[in-house]
Amino acid sequence: MLRTYHSFLIVILTKKQKLLNTRSFDELQDIEYGKIGTPKRSQFEKRAQYFVISEMLKEARRQANMTQEQLAEKIGTKKSYISRLENGKCDIQLSTLYRIFEDGLGKKISLIFS
Repeated sequence: MLRTYHSFLIVILTKKQKLLNTRSFDELQDIEYGKIGTPKRSQFEKRAQYFVISEMLKEARRQANMTQEQLAEKIGTKKSYISRLENGKCDIQLSTLYRIFEDGLGKKISLIFS
């Protein structure tokens, strides 16, 4: 039991030291989520992309001076769906993303693949 606790403390202290010595956001991500291509890092990047889309949706809706209910009505969906999207609580299909931004908010979408 004591050896396990000691090993745990060493891991924590080593990670803390690495965090203190980071010089870039990329290094921080490598420490926290693993190198690019690892399952944990891929999951993090996927969640980060959902967050960015949800924040862009909120900002565009607010700039258009629309409520969630008004946007939902304009594109033929429910307010609760818009709310879940804005809070990153559900996935979105590409066709729905286009409908929300282009038909609902009058914005153009351009996608970049890397």
